[in-house]
Amino acid sequence: MNKIEKKQQFLYSGNEALARGAWEAGLRVAAAYPGTPSTEILENIATYTEIDAQWSVNEKVAYEVAYGAAIGGARSLYASKHVGLNVAMDPFMTSVYMGINAGFVAVVCDDPGLHSSQNEQDTRWVSIFGKAPLIEPADAAEAHWFIQEAFVLSERFDTPVLFRMTTRTAHAKQNVPVGERTEAQTRPLVRDMAKYVMVPKNAYMRHIKVEERLVALARFAETARFNQVQKGPAKLGFITSGVSHAYVRDHYPDAAILKLGMLYPLCEKKIRAFAKSVRELVVVEELDPFLETQLNALKIKFRAKHPSYRIGELRPEYIPAIVTGKKKTDAPAAVRKPSLCAGCPHHFVFHALKKFNAFIAGDIGCYTLGALPPYSALHSCICMGGGITFPEGLRRGAPGQSVIGVIGDSTFVHSGITGLINAAYNKSKGLLIIMDNAITAMTGGQEHPGTGKTLKGEDTKLLRIEDICAVCGADTVDVIDPCKHRELEELVEKRLKEGLLSVIITRHPCILKK
Repeated sequence: MNKIEKKQQFLYSGNEALARGAWEAGLRVAAAYPGTPSTEILENIATYTEIDAQWSVNEKVAYEVAYGAAIGGARSLYASKHVGLNVAMDPFMTSVYMGINAGFVAVVCDDPGLHSSQNEQDTRWVSIFGKAPLIEPADAAEAHWFIQEAFVLSERFDTPVLFRMTTRTAHAKQNVPVGERTEAQTRPLVRDMAKYVMVPKNAYMRHIKVEERLVALARFAETARFNQVQKGPAKLGFITSGVSHAYVRDHYPDAAILKLGMLYPLCEKKIRAFAKSVRELVVVEELDPFLETQLNALKIKFRAKHPSYRIGELRPEYIPAIVTGKKKTDAPAAVRKPSLCAGCPHHFVFHALKKFNAFIAGDIGCYTLGALPPYSALHSCICMGGGITFPEGLRRGAPGQSVIGVIGDSTFVHSGITGLINAAYNKSKGLLIIMDNAITAMTGGQEHPGTGKTLKGEDTKLLRIEDICAVCGADTVDVIDPCKHRELEELVEKRLKEGLLSVIITRHPCILKK
C-alpha cells in the first residue's frame, strides 16, 4: 500500500474499523462465538487472508484458542458479547496472572438497552475483578486506532487487555482513515513453567507480578494518549467515556471534557488536575456507576446522573437532564415486537407444544420467540445450554409436572452436550427437543460444526447431532421434519408417555439460509 493509499478513508462501523485496525496491527489469530453486537468483528477479520480466524464452539473455547496462540508467539484476539465473557471467565481470570508472549486483546461488546440480550451487565467491572487494563473507544475511528495501541500495551506490560465496545460504538458508522498492515514479529514459544503452569506456588508469585503491573499501568495511564483533556479549563467540566462522550459534546460544545479511553487503572493525577480546573464537574457514563465509584474513592467532588439512568441505554436527550440532576421519567419508546420469520420451521414445533400441558424450558436463540403470542409456549429462558440442564432441575424440583426442554443446534454444540451427559449420568428422564435449522440464525446466519462449513466458508467435518445425543446417553433419538406437524405431535405424545430420556431433533433449514 503506497502513501496515497494510506490516506484513504472508508465508511466503517465500529466493528469493521476494529477488524481493520487489528489487521493493520499484525493480528494473526482470532477466535469468537457469534453474539450481537460483536458478531461482525470476526466476520470482517475473516476476510483478511493473513489472519487465521475461526468460529469456536463456545466462548470459553474461543478464549483458550486465541490466548494459546498469543502464548505461542502470534498476536491474537478474542471477541464476544458481554454474556459471552461470562462463559470465558475461567480462562480469563487466570490468563491475567500468566501474562502473554505476543499481544493478546479480549474484545467484549456490551448491549445497553438489551437490544438482543438476556441481561444488561456492565463489563467494565470485570477489569477491576480480573485486574486487567481496560480500553474503551468512543467511536469507529478510535476503535481502529485503540485496537492497535491495545496490542502494544499488551506486550509492553505482559498482560491480556480488555477492550470494551457497546452496541452504539460497535454499529454506528464513521469515515475512518486507514493504514497498511505492519507484520508483528513472531515471538518464539518459551517453556516457562513458573509463568505458565498455575499451580498454587507459581500462581502466588504471579499474583505479586499482577499487583506490580497494576501500579505500572496506573503510572502509564497518566500520560497515555487514550485519555484526553478537551477544551479546558472552563466553568463546566465533564468526565466521560465511550459513546457518552459524543452525546456530551453535542449538547455542551464549549464545556471542558476529560475523555477517558483507558478506564482501568484510572489516571488519578490527571483526573484531580482536571477537577481543579473546572468550577462544576459532572460525570456522564452509560449503565453502572463505574467511574463514579472510583472517583468517590478518590474523594473528588462531582455530580452524576440520577440512579434512574442506570437502567437502559443512555440517549443524547438525557444529557441536559443529567446536568440539572433530574430523574429519568420517560417511558421506553415503542418498538416493533420481534417475531419468528414467515415460514420459520420453529412455528410448527411451538404449534405442537401448545397442545401439551407441559412447562417448556427454553434457551437462547430464535426459538426464544416462542414465548410470545400467538404461541406463548416457552416458560423459561436463562442462558446458553439452559434448555437442557434447567429442565432436569425442574423435574427434580417439581416431579409431578410435565417438562420439555428446547434448545437450538448451534446452542446444543455450544453448551448443551455436557448437560445431556449430566442428565444421562444422573438417571434423569424427560423429553428434550433440539430445533436444528442448520445455522446460527439469531445472530445472522453463521456457521457451526453442525453445518459442515468453517467461518471462511471452507468445507469441514460435519457433526451429526443425532450421533452425539446417542453417545451422550439418550435412550431414544428421533429426527423429524417439523413441517410434518401431525407426525411431530404424535411423536411428542409418544415420547412423553414412555418416560425415558428422549431427544427429538426437528430438522429443517432456516428459511433465510441460502
